[in-house]
Amino acid sequence: MAFKTDSKRGRVALMIGHCAGMVDLVALPVWVGTLVAQYRFDPQQAGMLASLFLVGAVLASVALAARFDRLNVRLVATLGFGLAALGFGYASTLGDFTTLAVLHALCGMASGAALSATHGTIARSGHPHRLFAIVGMALAVFGIVFMGATPPLVARLGGPVLFQVFAAVMLVAALAAAVAFPVPDAVRTPAQVGARAPLSASVWCGIVGIACMGLVQAMAFSFLERVGSDRGFGAAAVTGVLVALGIVNLAPPALAAWLEKRLVARSVLLGGAALQALLVCVIMLSTQFMPYAIAASVFAAVMIFTHTFAFGLLAQLDRSGRALAATPAMLMTGAAIGPVLGGTLVKAFGYGSLAVAAVAIALLALLCFSRLQGRTASVLARKPT
Repeated sequence: MAFKTDSKRGRVALMIGHCAGMVDLVALPVWVGTLVAQYRFDPQQAGMLASLFLVGAVLASVALAARFDRLNVRLVATLGFGLAALGFGYASTLGDFTTLAVLHALCGMASGAALSATHGTIARSGHPHRLFAIVGMALAVFGIVFMGATPPLVARLGGPVLFQVFAAVMLVAALAAAVAFPVPDAVRTPAQVGARAPLSASVWCGIVGIACMGLVQAMAFSFLERVGSDRGFGAAAVTGVLVALGIVNLAPPALAAWLEKRLVARSVLLGGAALQALLVCVIMLSTQFMPYAIAASVFAAVMIFTHTFAFGLLAQLDRSGRALAATPAMLMTGAAIGPVLGGTLVKAFGYGSLAVAAVAIALLALLCFSRLQGRTASVLARKPT
């Protein structure tokens, strides 16, 4: 039975698929921290494994995005999440770096393909900004559960539990996709929206800018737990910050949905890139717990809020869904570089170097977002769909 994007079952399937495919956005601190603390990899190796997962997702997304409007999206989502579940399940039985590296890359490719199908379908819905906000709220709830449950399980039962949790999440997403994954809405006026036309310069500027924010997000987020621990804030306090981060993440999607027609998308993107870099500076340079805790608690929220506006804007600029089917590539090109770049910088220069890198990358993001046409962004931020 075929479900539509505005059906309850279809939305639930998209929500679950978004949570599974974006697991890195929630799990990177625990992921990298577990690889360092439980598997005894150094920061560079741990960052490399996370990066390989993200590189795999980027490659799959790039390969599928241009063909999104020709795909059987239910099949792609079901097989992608199913194969990722098998890969993570097998990873939980292993401990050597080389095999784990191969499995991280393969799992990234599988889940990245499924996430491309998910995001492209959201982009081809009747109201992509609102639907992306809804799946963002689901991700926030998932983040609270994950951060509250997974670190204690890993501490008590060992590192393999992390991969078992990932496998379970991917399995649930595969089952949801098989049962209820919706059919993308048809492109109503192909001649008008240019379904097969090249992507515009504005779309590419948005893509590069979001990739830069994804790089800053992954680079800093990967070591958010480690910097707190290494500064002596204590495991319980740092875990509390991660749980608080998940709770705070409930607000940005709802707020973004409410403010869709009240804020200019271009202004949100510019402000988000600048604020993200400022928060990295506070997190990585603070020697006191309170500034670290406040900045860390809202860090992911900035990316979630900003990306919701970026998603809605790009969905309007490209109604074929091809640009946003590349959302995994858009986010994870930067995110794939982030963990290994962060690990290399930390290993060579310490945590302060991440603040310097974040500012430099944010300047590039600001340049890209500034090239979005102010008139277009303003009109689309207010235009009902």
